[in-house]
Amino acid sequence: MTFDRRTVMALAAAGMAGTAFGQTPPPGSNVPVPRGLYQPTETIDLWPDGAPGAPAKPLVETVNERSTDAQLTDRAVFGISRPRMVVFRPSQPNGAAVLITPGGGYRWVVVDKEGYEMGRWLAARGYTVFVLFYRLPGEGWAAGPDVGLSDAQRAMRLIRSRAATYGIDPARVGAMGFSAGGHLCADLATRFDVKTYEPVDDADALSARPFIAAPIYPVIAMQKPNAHAGSREKLLGTAPTAAAEKRLSPHMNVPDNAPPFFLLHAEDDDAVPVENSYLMRAALRAKGILTETHVFAHGGHGFGLRKAIGKPVEAWPDLFLGFARAQGL
Repeated sequence: MTFDRRTVMALAAAGMAGTAFGQTPPPGSNVPVPRGLYQPTETIDLWPDGAPGAPAKPLVETVNERSTDAQLTDRAVFGISRPRMVVFRPSQPNGAAVLITPGGGYRWVVVDKEGYEMGRWLAARGYTVFVLFYRLPGEGWAAGPDVGLSDAQRAMRLIRSRAATYGIDPARVGAMGFSAGGHLCADLATRFDVKTYEPVDDADALSARPFIAAPIYPVIAMQKPNAHAGSREKLLGTAPTAAAEKRLSPHMNVPDNAPPFFLLHAEDDDAVPVENSYLMRAALRAKGILTETHVFAHGGHGFGLRKAIGKPVEAWPDLFLGFARAQGL
C-alpha cells in the first residue's frame, strides 16, 4: 500500500500514521482516512424483488464526478433504481453501527464527501458503517416524498436483521446524515414508526428507530423562509400545501420516544440556514428529548471532513464521538 507525500504528511500531522497498520487513530485525527484504507467490503440491496413503486420510465443510474483532483473523488449519483447500502467493516469492531445518509439536495446523493469519507473515518474508530444510496423523490417513484424514508426505514431494519453477521448489537445502530441527508436522518428519527411501504420479509417486523440521530447541517423546515429551496421543491413541488410542509418538517413531527439527537451547524451556512437546527433543537427540548447542539461561527455548508480541516469546526467529529459514547453507541 502506498500513499503520496501529501497524504503521508497529513497522516503524520494528525497522528494517524499507525492507522495504515490497523491501529485505531487517536482523538483529534480528523483528516479523511486515505482511500486505500477501509474500503467498502460489500453491497446490500434493500429490496429483494426490486424497489417498490418504480416509475413508468426506467431510470438510468448516473454518476457525476465533480472533482478535478486525481487524488480526491467527489461523486454525485442520481437515477438510483437499485437502492442499496455499501458496508465499511472496522478492523477492530466495537459492536455498534451507523447508517449514513449523504446529502445532495434530493437532486442526487453525494457519496464520497458525505458518505465514503465518513464511513472510513468511523470504521477506523471501530464502527461498522452502512452508507445508503437512497431513491430520490423527484424521479417518479410511487411513494413520492416518502421514498427516501422508505429506504432509510428498510435499511435500519436490514442492519438489525443481520446484526449477527456483522458482530453488532442490534440495539446500537445510529443514524447520521448531511444536509438533505440530514433531513432524511431527522425524518427517520421522528417518523420511524410511520408505515411508508408494505412489508416484504421478516426484517420488516424490526424497529426502524435509530439508537441516536446526528443530522449535520440539516435541512429541517419545509416552510419559508428557512426551507432549503431546492430540497423543498424536490420533495413537495412548487406549491405545497401547509399540511404537506408540516408532514415533511421533522421538527413538527417529534414523537415522545424520539432518540437522542446530535445537531451540528455553522452560523455562516449560506445554503441551509442555521435556523433549521435551532428549530429542531427547540422541538426536541419541548418533548424532553436529550439533545446536544454545536453551532460554529464559520464553516459554511457541506464541510464534511475535508473542508473542515484547519478551522475550529474540524473538532466536530470528535464531539460526535464523545456524544455517541456517552449514549452507549
